[in-house]
Order: sequence, then structure tokens, then C-alpha cells
Amino acid sequence: MARSTSSNVWLQEHVNDHYVHMAKKDGYRARAAYKLLEINEKDKLIGPGTVLADLGSAPGSWSQVAARLVGNKGKVFALDILPMDPIADVSFIQGDFREQEVLDEFVTLLGGRQLDLVISDMAPNISGMSAMDQARSFHLTELALEFARDHLKPGGHFLVKVFQGSEFQAYLKSMRELFTDVVTRKPKASRDRSSEIYLLGKGRR
Repeated sequence: MARSTSSNVWLQEHVNDHYVHMAKKDGYRARAAYKLLEINEKDKLIGPGTVLADLGSAPGSWSQVAARLVGNKGKVFALDILPMDPIADVSFIQGDFREQEVLDEFVTLLGGRQLDLVISDMAPNISGMSAMDQARSFHLTELALEFARDHLKPGGHFLVKVFQGSEFQAYLKSMRELFTDVVTRKPKASRDRSSEIYLLGKGRR
């Protein structure tokens, strides 16, 4: 027998609560931590010694995961327009990634290092106007890809949150030009009703 819509919504919220409770138990700032943990388990992006940038890092759950995985020899650089409470061994700048001045400050923080990985969970403030939100979202993903192009070492990887819309295919094409392999990931901690998916570019050309 098919479940009613309200039953499905309840079931979904129940599953989502599972990640909220896990985050509290495991000491992560948000349930999004489990998205990165699941992708990393599958794709082995972060390990001891990895040097990476976390774009759109607040409240910090991805940076928490990354900092635990990279160990003493790795490094995590994080950036967000929102404030983020300090995380041990994470270098953070608060500012708008779309502004050149903020980007320059972040690049200075990298200190000339080439990155093994760029991760981006950035999303715009949602206005409720679908076309505008999609355009803003893809602008951020384009900036993230540009940053990855400039700062990833050859063979480096790029993980980015995207929303499926009219510009998706063009963006996918751009990623395929820069990386030897591009795959999609929809981790279990992603809400089913969300149109978000993650694109993973492996092996910067």
C-alpha cells in the first residue's frame, strides 16, 4: 500500500532527525558532516597530510571532519560569509567569496600552497524565486570551480554542491574539461526532497 504524502514527510523527518541526533552525539556542528564522511569513505578524498580549502564552511561541520582526517601534517583553510566559531588547526576567514578583496585575503592565507582538495558546500540565501536562486547558486559554483582551477595541484580533487537546473549541463561540461573523471554523489544525509547533489571532479588535469 502506498504511503500518504504526510506519512512520507513524517518518515523523512524521522530519518533526518537520526543525523541531527548523531551530530550531537559525535560532536559535529551540523548534520552535513555525514555527507562529507560518506563521500570520503567512498572516494578517499581526505587523509593524513591532505591540504584543502573548505568554501562555505560555516557552521563548520565539514571543517571539523576535515581537520580530524588530515592530522598534524595536513591543513584546512576555511572561508564563509557567516561567522564560524574557531576549530583547532583550521585557518578561517570571514568574508564574501564573490568579492575580490576577500578572495585575495584567502589566497594570501594559503601562502602559495597548492591544494590537494577543494570542497564547497556553498549555497546562496534562498529568496524563494526559483530562477534567481538557481542563478545565484550556479554563480557560486562557477567561482568555486575557478578557485579550484587556480589552486589545485595536478591530480587534485574538487567536491561541490550543485542544484539541478538549467545551467547544470554546462557546468558539468566545464568540470569535465578540468578533471579526468567527474561523478555525482547523493549521500544518504542529503534530504531526498532537496534537488542538491554533489559533483566530484577527480584528478585535475
